[in-house]
Amino acid sequence: MKTPDKIEFGDFQTPLALAREVCALLLRQGVEPGVVVEPTCGVGAFLLAASETFPKARLLGWDINPDYVRQASAAINEAGATGRARVGRLDFFAHDWETELAALGGELLLLGNPPWVTNAAVSMLNGTNLPTKRNLHGLRGIEARTGKSNFDISEWMLIQLIRAVRGRNASLAMLCKTATARKALRFAWQNDGRIASASLYRIDAKRHFGASVDACLLLARTGQPGPLEAPVFDQLTAAEPRSTFGLAGRDLVADIRVYRKLRHLEGLCPYQWRSGLKHDCGSVMELEAAGPGFFRNKLGQEFGLESDFVFPLLKCSDLAKGRVEARRFVLVPQRRVNEDTGYLERQAPQIWRYLDSHRRLFADRKSSIYKNRPAFAIFGVGDYAFAPWKVAVSGLHLPPRFVLLGPVDNRPVMLDDTCYFLPFASENEAKVVANLLNSPPCQRFIASLTFGDSKRPVTVDLLQRLNFAALAQETGLTRAWQTARNAVLSSAEYQANPQPELVLAGAARND
Repeated sequence: MKTPDKIEFGDFQTPLALAREVCALLLRQGVEPGVVVEPTCGVGAFLLAASETFPKARLLGWDINPDYVRQASAAINEAGATGRARVGRLDFFAHDWETELAALGGELLLLGNPPWVTNAAVSMLNGTNLPTKRNLHGLRGIEARTGKSNFDISEWMLIQLIRAVRGRNASLAMLCKTATARKALRFAWQNDGRIASASLYRIDAKRHFGASVDACLLLARTGQPGPLEAPVFDQLTAAEPRSTFGLAGRDLVADIRVYRKLRHLEGLCPYQWRSGLKHDCGSVMELEAAGPGFFRNKLGQEFGLESDFVFPLLKCSDLAKGRVEARRFVLVPQRRVNEDTGYLERQAPQIWRYLDSHRRLFADRKSSIYKNRPAFAIFGVGDYAFAPWKVAVSGLHLPPRFVLLGPVDNRPVMLDDTCYFLPFASENEAKVVANLLNSPPCQRFIASLTFGDSKRPVTVDLLQRLNFAALAQETGLTRAWQTARNAVLSSAEYQANPQPELVLAGAARND
């Protein structure tokens, strides 16, 4: 069991055997450093391995933990490398790395294993082992408040080191989560980090660290700008890469080779993808049927509720399994975001009393997005949520399965916020779109874009890259798709009022 202090500092000490494997790989790759720098040296496994592999190199190691500094110094002394090594205490986040590294001459190797912990995890422990807060990736307000701003501390550290050696010939070899390595490279590629070459070597984190995460060695050479791609090897001793990911426009793609063959399927999506309902109060909002007009919540309580505000619900696991029969329900107190829920006291007094009796649970919701909102507020709600037909997909499962959903007992099916969907007024258009999305070309294209180790591999940003006209042409469904869309656009309902999204079947306004 890791102690809170160890969690705060992302303390996964590198086994000496693994450190030696990494250094052996560096030697095979032609890395011959004059100076080896380990910014977070821990007990000194990498310093010791580097002293064996690179006998002429100077060794510089730092750590914030004074006990580790003493242990690392003792290990270096015992190895007989004291004359060319220096180990000291240092706070990574308060240090001027650009000045520090600029003062070092010779071929430079930045080596190590920065902490495997997120800023959110440290904050939950009231920890202070954090960099100065800043919007590193320029996120919009709602994104920064709903999770996209959470990042691994090692991502921030890697970016600082890449910045510090920008334009200088150096090597960087760091153990980290695979997703963190990709994010660091994306930042460097997008911000002229002068990455001459880069590659990832997967490691067995469960065996080496007892951690169930996808981890790797990130190896990068800096100096002059190189290709915006990086091969991925299955292990440190692999001779051939399994795949190559890279930067395509603003985003990373998992397989740059396949992507280039299918890039004609990317373009302006004619639809607006939506996420499902977000309420963060599942114990109250998600229900089971308990008899006509009665429902049971996750707390085991039964209540009589007005059915006009209760809808069938599907989750990502349902979609991944192709399950379209809803076994649970969700209470939807608003028709649009920020709608005043006070009307429920008059129109649905049973629901009002039910929600009011659980007001404390709503007040305890952690996310700041609910601050200064109406009572019992939810997100992911609008006209589109009440569309009779939907094509929906789980954001958490691969390969993606796009499921056609129709009304149940004349009630639209709702999705939770782990799902994405397109809303449709027309069953025919929804069917054609589902066929396009499940077609082999579309599935191959999505596979080239998605990373299997991502917590949410399918996102709105990814789905908005799909060019439906190109997909229709690729699959021979151009006539069927255009006929379905024209039928909607020429309908009397659309001609009378072309703006509402339910009539336009989820189409983007430029249609």
